[in-house]
Amino acid sequence: MSDLQLQQYLFDVQGYLVIENVLSPAEVAALNQHIDEQQLPTPGKRQRFGSAPDGPGFLQWGKPFCDLLDHAKIMSILQFRLGDCFRLDRIYGMYMRKGMQRGGLHADYGATSPTAKAKPGEYYSFRDNEIHNGFVVVTWNLADTGPAHGGFCCIPGSHKSNFKLPQQISDAPENAACVIIPNAPAGSAILFTEALTHGTAAWNGNHQRRALLYKYCVSHIAWTSRRVTPPVDIELTERQKLLFREPADPYRHFPSLFDAA
Repeated sequence: MSDLQLQQYLFDVQGYLVIENVLSPAEVAALNQHIDEQQLPTPGKRQRFGSAPDGPGFLQWGKPFCDLLDHAKIMSILQFRLGDCFRLDRIYGMYMRKGMQRGGLHADYGATSPTAKAKPGEYYSFRDNEIHNGFVVVTWNLADTGPAHGGFCCIPGSHKSNFKLPQQISDAPENAACVIIPNAPAGSAILFTEALTHGTAAWNGNHQRRALLYKYCVSHIAWTSRRVTPPVDIELTERQKLLFREPADPYRHFPSLFDAA
């Protein structure tokens, strides 16, 4: 079995993947340096920085952020989740300091989502050996995360559930054995479907949590009417430029990202 076949299977079963050693220590350091240069306020009630739509967000801070848009280690995984035609829908960074409390568990699609009356499988259908999944998030970890520290948490397999998240798990996810905080060291990428029940665990690490989230969707759908815009005066590849196009029907009005590679 190839690595890609294994990743496809695990993503299908779990709803998420952790890919380690995607970024080198030098690349992680460069991204962190660019963030330091922004002189962000100390993380507190707000955990996000550099958000978009409405502008380029943190992409404007330097080319290393743009290089992550279509990183070679994630594109094949996004392809088997989203097909050949997908676009960048949203971005934001997350940072936390020791003692910051957890966020709530949630899912943007499926039984636990605000659209909970949708028919089972509408957002996570499986036909003819192809998975059609509207949104996939790539979280680039610029600091170690995991059970000892906190950070991304989820309920593996919950993207396929037809039942709403029970209240006792929602109220105290830290006491629920089904909620996990996967190990994801600095330089790793976590990919997950937004149909997965996920959240942010309390941060217990002595170091600051830092992560960059890139959210992709099938080319003909969108989360909002607002758009992420390309950064100014930073050269993008032709494929990267495609990721900023307006929503459109795959192939007919939105070209394959893999023909432009």
